[in-house]
Amino acid sequence: MPRLALYALVVCVLALTAAVVSFVQGSVLMGVVWVLLMGVSSNMCWYYVKRGRDTRRSTSAAG
Repeated sequence: MPRLALYALVVCVLALTAAVVSFVQGSVLMGVVWVLLMGVSSNMCWYYVKRGRDTRRSTSAAG
């Protein structure tokens, strides 16, 4: 797994935790913000995973 994908995954998990804490404490607006950040970071994680996989495939096919 590429390093940037791993960082994005960590941010996604932390945003999920912060969203749960925000909703439990009754702060709906902050919970929604954390959920949106979680969505962005999960998309970044998938992007970097797919980009790393495509890079590995192209280098193995060329060599």
